[in-house]
Amino acid sequence: MFPIRDHNPSGRTPYVTYALMAMNIGIFLSYVPLLTEPRALYAFYDAWALIPARIGMGQGFEGLFTSMFLHGGWMHLLGNMLFLWIFGDNIEDEMGHARYLLFYIACGVAAGLAQVWFEPSSRVPMVGASGAIAGVMGAYLLLFPKAKVDILIIFVVFFRIFPIPAWIMLALWFGAQFLGGIAADAGTGGVAYWAHAGGFVAGLIFALPLWLRRGAASFWARNEGHPPHPPAEYPMLKSSIPKVRRK
Repeated sequence: MFPIRDHNPSGRTPYVTYALMAMNIGIFLSYVPLLTEPRALYAFYDAWALIPARIGMGQGFEGLFTSMFLHGGWMHLLGNMLFLWIFGDNIEDEMGHARYLLFYIACGVAAGLAQVWFEPSSRVPMVGASGAIAGVMGAYLLLFPKAKVDILIIFVVFFRIFPIPAWIMLALWFGAQFLGGIAADAGTGGVAYWAHAGGFVAGLIFALPLWLRRGAASFWARNEGHPPHPPAEYPMLKSSIPKVRRK
């Protein structure tokens, strides 16, 4: 189960979102050959990833920034870019290009610091734009809680798209990150759950001034939590498996 699009069109071209996607993809392609060379890849991550234990020793602070443009594989990259493409354009539309870029970077740094706080002794390199994108998702929850998000559900050979309110999808996602962080072993590699959760909370907090300027609760009340413009409409795909009628 994962989101594939929202019904919340933006009013301007999201140049920063596109540029961030291009940077992430371009940087990943620059070191793709290292994916088949574990030692070289580890040395690369050792130089550019975020390593919490190093931060505790007063070193490697540049990793708070550089790590958010690195990824561990194709699925990691494509999943992050999908989430950025779905939610980034609307937050950029609301904040403006320059403020959105600063917001994105600030969320990424906050996400890295959250990972350091909860796993200060970990020497596992952390990479990925997930923390910064989680901040975008936190802001989206605050500004557009009832925007429709299409969820693709795949079960073996059955697939179906269901539109659900953004707050349900985002709340479930955040809950999964929080519970995953509690259950995760800091000494092993895997998902940086605390970076995700920390970035999400940071996005909520950093977007609060914008939400207050928009009218706070009255901003929700004017449109009952929906975006203040008509939703985009898409044809709903159904499973291609033929149904056999009963005689």
